[in-house]
Amino acid sequence: MHKPTDPLEIKILMFYEGLAENNATSRAVRELKKDLEAKEAKVIVSESPTDARAVIASDPEIQCVLLNYDENDEQCPSKLCRILQDIRARNANLPVFLLSDRYKASAIPSDILDKVSDFIWILEDTSDFIAGRILAATERYREFVLPPMFKALADFAKVHEYSWHTPGHTGGTGFLKSPAGRAFFNFFGEPIFRSDLSISVGELGSLLDHSGPIGESEKYAARVFGADRTYHVTNGTSTSNRVVLLASVTRNQVALCDRNCHKSVEHAITMSGAIPTYLVPTRNQYGIIGPILPAKMTKEAIAISIKENPLVSDEVDANPVHAVITNSTYDGLCYNVEKVKELLGQSVDRLHFDEAWYGYARFNPLYKDRYAMNGNIKDFDRSGPTVFATQSTHKLLAAFSQASMLHVREGRNPIEHLRLNEAFMMQASTSPFYPIIATNDISAAMMDGPGGKTLTDISIREAVSFRKTVARIHAEHKANNDWFFNIWQPDYITDPDSGQKMPFHEAPTDLLAKNPACWLLHPNDSWHGFGDIDEGFCMLDPIKVSVTTPGMSDNGELKDKGIPAALLTSYLDAKGIVVEKTTDFTVLFLFSIGVTNGKWGTLLNALFEFKRDYDSNTPLERVIPSLAADYPERYKGMGLKDLADEMFAAMKELGTTKALAAGFAELPHPDMSPVQAYENLVHNNVEKVKVDDMAGRTVATGVVPYPPGIPLLMPGENAGPADGPLLGYLKSLQAFDRRFPGFTHDTHGVEVTDGVYEILCLKK
Repeated sequence: MHKPTDPLEIKILMFYEGLAENNATSRAVRELKKDLEAKEAKVIVSESPTDARAVIASDPEIQCVLLNYDENDEQCPSKLCRILQDIRARNANLPVFLLSDRYKASAIPSDILDKVSDFIWILEDTSDFIAGRILAATERYREFVLPPMFKALADFAKVHEYSWHTPGHTGGTGFLKSPAGRAFFNFFGEPIFRSDLSISVGELGSLLDHSGPIGESEKYAARVFGADRTYHVTNGTSTSNRVVLLASVTRNQVALCDRNCHKSVEHAITMSGAIPTYLVPTRNQYGIIGPILPAKMTKEAIAISIKENPLVSDEVDANPVHAVITNSTYDGLCYNVEKVKELLGQSVDRLHFDEAWYGYARFNPLYKDRYAMNGNIKDFDRSGPTVFATQSTHKLLAAFSQASMLHVREGRNPIEHLRLNEAFMMQASTSPFYPIIATNDISAAMMDGPGGKTLTDISIREAVSFRKTVARIHAEHKANNDWFFNIWQPDYITDPDSGQKMPFHEAPTDLLAKNPACWLLHPNDSWHGFGDIDEGFCMLDPIKVSVTTPGMSDNGELKDKGIPAALLTSYLDAKGIVVEKTTDFTVLFLFSIGVTNGKWGTLLNALFEFKRDYDSNTPLERVIPSLAADYPERYKGMGLKDLADEMFAAMKELGTTKALAAGFAELPHPDMSPVQAYENLVHNNVEKVKVDDMAGRTVATGVVPYPPGIPLLMPGENAGPADGPLLGYLKSLQAFDRRFPGFTHDTHGVEVTDGVYEILCLKK
């Protein structure tokens, strides 16, 4: 039936209570199990509904389910209904057979009948015949369980052909000729090498002309993600962003750019020669980037921004042709996309949402109206702007690093495939790594049908449980005049049915997991810190969890005591817990679909341990041993609280948090366009300048604090006065880094020599 090299072995779940009993039906079922196993199927027997549901929840390799209908058990219908609900919540196509010893289908409740695939009268046919029917249904299911590209790749890898084409390791055998190569081969296993193939393999189609199984995979992904067209991209959403912008805007055309853009947008603007006009988002007391307010997106506001842009000269077409918006933000803020389309659609024909961190949104109703490919594609307004979405499939869905998708819905002034594909081919490799494409394919398959909602529901509920637990513990400690970490989230939730207002941690999990109203940013709520934001315009994504450390007040002033978040991050790292992003007083954790039930318990324990070690001032040698070992003179004899107090005092003295807010609050003056700055760089008309000497200088490269990779200065922009906000922020970081080795900031475009920041600037 199946072969040992198949990606999936045949696995069947049999729910039958009393399999070992000595009666005709039990004997017949045991014989059926024996015949299935003789035909190379693995049969898992559950003799309780609880166990059957546990198997369904934990083992996605199940390819067929056999359920016994016992008419003598009054509880049987309710047992089977619960099992079937669990099955269909995860998989609409899994074959499910009902086993019965009598022809009494008319007595079976409709809740069961509409969820099963077929019936088996266990005493009427031979077990061999019944096994054949079951396996035939399983094979039909298996034909469609794998998406097109991965299925073709897996089939091809089984051929074990002798290749005379690239890559040179030829299915892995090249690695077997040296000790290091053999170790590498053994680490990854043969299948990954068999699937690393050349573009010469015609059976798999081509990524560049979107043919064959790869092309079919892109059509499949377009259906799943709600797009007219989808493109697989194998070098991350950085490349997807460049493809869209290079196809849409060119030299001396205006592009509207979210200043909260990834540096790949900066690169694309530079490469295209476009003139950026920036839309500046809000920021709060923590330095978290908020939304661009609707008032800045109106046609009138856009016209003023373009008119005031020093780069818009007589040579520039002042009519914007493209707009790029980050959705959701790194910290999980999601726009009402329909409102954004309505506003920006008055100014541009092409609207591009960078959704690198947001590829899962389509698959859960919690995010309705808040993602680019929103709603039914048949209802998409073709008279509105053409919409692009670029998504990092690898970030929060299940794919290899660098996997990305580019989705398109065609509205006004679309970019037809042939034009877009020219930009695609300029950026894509002619030797793509096929397993990356295959993981895009698999991600689409995992999200297809009811599976997408089930998987995202799990992530949301786990995040909600963690949020509620930390909020409860924080409230308990606060009531006792003690401290604990908190979560950046609403302080109170209002039940939409009763109107009752309750603390966040007392809100029902179902309400928080299902009702988007719980996550809306209301005007002037102190928790979010973005001021008079429009009602309903922005929502916090529950799966992006920012843990806050003590020290910051709601009004943006530092308290008397506090704990820098960088210290918590270093402490967690020593315990093998790696965080996503750290600011002065927040640490970001992502509850992706890879999160397991209760995984956050380990994180919670680590937070408690930090509190105990902080309160008792445990020596650094014990809690962050690598820090003490790497910098013995600097941290000798210090405890955890000692270091926290010293770091916090330095942040207060240097004003790093306020400097960050000030540095990003205003747009720098552009002395020239990004492409002009880059051309000066290529001609070597640049020099390294110390940050203390940069007053009035034009930067040749972007200055990008990372993460999250948002430009402080774009190429061609002026650093401003010595005591201005831009250089003030960089100087505060430089001073902090000098005082606290091991906690230095990562800022792209900054080279550090003996603690001194240096940046490439144009020569005077």
